Amino acid sequence: MSKVTCDIGISVDGYVAGPNQSLENPLGEGAEHRLHRWMFEEPEAHAAELEAITAAGAFIMGRNMFGPDRGDWDLGWTGWWGEEPPYHAPVFVLAHHPREPVPMKGGTTFHFVTDGIEAAMARAREAAGDADVSVAGGASTVNQYLAAGLIDELRLHIAPVVLGAGERLFVGVGTPDLTPVSTRQTGLVTHVTYHFSR
Repeated sequence: MSKVTCDIGISVDGYVAGPNQSLENPLGEGAEHRLHRWMFEEPEAHAAELEAITAAGAFIMGRNMFGPDRGDWDLGWTGWWGEEPPYHAPVFVLAHHPREPVPMKGGTTFHFVTDGIEAAMARAREAAGDADVSVAGGASTVNQYLAAGLIDELRLHIAPVVLGAGERLFVGVGTPDLTPVSTRQTGLVTHVTYHFSR
């Protein structure tokens, strides 16, 4: 049976992005290389986790994860990932301003949803069919889906770093039940999977 998953890198003090996110620092100051070293320095050691991150049949993300601009769209902007994003599936971007879909190489198409998280989830489930749906981020988007009880499996990738400020996970989500499913640790990260329920 398909499920809704979420993979997200996080510091030990609960931040998934540092302060002052910008075009130059997409994940905030001091965060990108510290939170995600494991992806780039030891990809072979984390091959199963990396494969799981992009294995869904559809994805949901917030506008901040898609790009740095606010307000009206910069129609020349097509995401942080170059011509071929890693998703290879439909991606539904939560937004306040409408925009036509943006097809990319490799099967990724960005669709922009202006009528809320439930509408984005319905569209993602339809697009995914029998496959899983992944809530990709950022913190605000994940927190909204956690608060609504719409994530089944939460996979935290905990980096041994302290950011001290930025975008925090688990803000405004109440007191959900987290049941540990699995844990795997290396020198750069601890992968923890939880079953999430309200």
